[in-house]
Amino acid sequence: QVQLVESGGGLVQAGDSLRVSCAASRRTFSAYAVGWFRQAPGKEREFVAAISWGSTTYYADSVKGRFTISRDNAKNTVYLQMNSLKPEDTAVYYCAAREGVLRVDKQYDYWGQGTQVTVSS
Repeated sequence: QVQLVESGGGLVQAGDSLRVSCAASRRTFSAYAVGWFRQAPGKEREFVAAISWGSTTYYADSVKGRFTISRDNAKNTVYLQMNSLKPEDTAVYYCAAREGVLRVDKQYDYWGQGTQVTVSS
């Protein structure tokens, strides 16, 4: 079992930056692929970014060039650095983990509870 805890969400203005974190309970977290997803009110949960155990990354087109996913295996933590935030980035952000290759769909085994990110115009 892997427990994931997101943190770092908040209220920012358009154009600001924010970094959200995903801390894992398991020391072998380095072997897991981790994805970030988000869900806005009334919308489906959508893929944002993912990082493999080998630090290969993949991004949704809507965030490419603005968001950066990274991991610190010594701290069992994955980060999502969000720059040039837009009001349409407002959502609850979830991290998820799975053994094996990274995926851009929701086929992850473990999910966190989410952290709210609100971007005002």
